[in-house]
Amino acid sequence: MGVDLESSSGGGGGGGNTTQRSGNCLVIGLALLFFVLGVWGLIKFIKKRRKIIRKRDFFKRNGGLLLKQQLSTEEGSNVETTSKIFSSKELEKATDNFNKNRVLGQGGQGTVYKGMLVDGRIVAVKRSKVLDEDKVEEFINEVRVLSQINHRNIVKLMGCCLETEVPILVYEHIPNGDLFKRLHNDSDDYTMTWEVRFGIAVEIAGALAYLHSAASTPVYHRDVKTTNILLDDKYRAKVSDFGTSRSISIDQTHLTTHVAGTFGYLDPEYFQTSQFTDKSDVYSFGIVLVELITGEKPYSVVRLDENRGLASHFNEAMKENRVLDIVDSRIKEDYLEVTIEEDEEEEMPMEMNIDDSWSIDMTAPASLFDSLPTLGVEPLVPQRTWS
Repeated sequence: MGVDLESSSGGGGGGGNTTQRSGNCLVIGLALLFFVLGVWGLIKFIKKRRKIIRKRDFFKRNGGLLLKQQLSTEEGSNVETTSKIFSSKELEKATDNFNKNRVLGQGGQGTVYKGMLVDGRIVAVKRSKVLDEDKVEEFINEVRVLSQINHRNIVKLMGCCLETEVPILVYEHIPNGDLFKRLHNDSDDYTMTWEVRFGIAVEIAGALAYLHSAASTPVYHRDVKTTNILLDDKYRAKVSDFGTSRSISIDQTHLTTHVAGTFGYLDPEYFQTSQFTDKSDVYSFGIVLVELITGEKPYSVVRLDENRGLASHFNEAMKENRVLDIVDSRIKEDYLEVTIEEDEEEEMPMEMNIDDSWSIDMTAPASLFDSLPTLGVEPLVPQRTWS
């Protein structure tokens, strides 16, 4: 019986040890789990903290404090401003983390994405490639100036984000793409009639006149071209892409800068002197007009060497009195009808001469649009030539 008790006692002790070992393992396991979770949480917190600090640093470096102050000052004044400062989180959500399927277009300045804000508004989000740190103050000034621009033929700047390495701009979304693609579209369903083209020309002229003379601070666009003219759902023109634009003081007549712009639209005098004036924008506008009339691209290797630039090609046709030969065949009938009617009324026909630029300004009455009381320029005077 003693043996049985001893045996029974020994068996009970073994079971207790097993239970104790199991309990110890559970405690150790839970401790390890909490340790791992703690380390993971700490790492996550540190990363989040670093991200917040990085965003704050980018915001300061990109002039966010200055811009915020300027916008708040304008809110308390009579200056109307419609821009806001977006967070990077807002724009990531709007563009589905800058999904490549949302890309509307790409260029030298950066990539444009289609986005939708939380209030349902569709926007175009421009993510620039680079920004010279020395130009941050100028960039902020441009955002401030553009935030005050309110013209129906200029794409509205809705705001910007400064929490990223390179600032992001947010514009209203224009659904019909750019004028270049529409103008050079060979589709049978062709919408670019002479009436539409003429209306677009008038609207671009009005927008440039506003920038040069009516904006609170005069602005030189510096890259007027058909790819920077967007078309809304009713084919109204919207001047866009102010990535190279510069604001100037009222009494300033020119800017001396590194040459910026697009070959084929570039003012030759600006190219030679690096001095940009309002006439330089007007020269580029003239190339756009010729592009609208002829349907030809600003530069083509198909044309003869001396006439590969559209300005030279057009001037050659003017000298040889064969302008009608280079009018876009898709609008020639309507174009002829308009010019004949104007001739019968003893008014100036709708043609021009570009000896590489004109001595005009966008606010004077235009001979090209002299049937319209609100626009026009002085007679076109040849002034600039390539040497």
